[in-house]
Amino acid sequence: MQERLNIPPTKSALLAIKRQINFLDEGYRLLERKREMLTRLVYERLAEYKKEKQTVQAAIDESYHWLSITQMRMGSLRIKQFAIGMPEAVEVKVLPRRNLGIQYPSVSLKKLPLQPLSILGTDASLDETRIKFAEMVTKLAHLGEIEIVLWRLLEEQRKTQKRVNSLKYNVIPKYKRTVTFIESSLEEEERNTLFQIKVLREQSDAI
Repeated sequence: MQERLNIPPTKSALLAIKRQINFLDEGYRLLERKREMLTRLVYERLAEYKKEKQTVQAAIDESYHWLSITQMRMGSLRIKQFAIGMPEAVEVKVLPRRNLGIQYPSVSLKKLPLQPLSILGTDASLDETRIKFAEMVTKLAHLGEIEIVLWRLLEEQRKTQKRVNSLKYNVIPKYKRTVTFIESSLEEEERNTLFQIKVLREQSDAI
């Protein structure tokens, strides 16, 4: 037997259930629109992520290419010595953002001016390596932001889809079955009442 609400089959209950169905239908339509928007955003972010990942990989390859050149010319020990007191190359700010009820971090990066180190007896390739690594870090941070947003969009899409399915296949049908039951019960009650009136009239006419 299909499930319905356990309420008495009265006219007031019927009106209340119908109002609730209208409310649920509106909620379903809003959630369905949200699900469609989330799906579109997921595909957009996924395409952006794939494109940015290629850019980041190219930046990583170029950065380590320059690092290998610097290592050959200066040696790892001298690079480590200079790296200890090296000023920051990138300023990072992480701010919370919200879209469609989803909160995610927004990464703001600013590349700081790099003071040339080649004048201090280092190889000129070290300056180029620093520039490339600063660019790589900027791109990596942006990729990380896209990835976090993508995962949170996917999670919100999954939750929204679950709510949509629950309303469509469980809650709304349950309410509609209740309406059918109440209407059927009220019709049966009305038929019984009419039958009783008919019997009483016949008995009255016979007297």
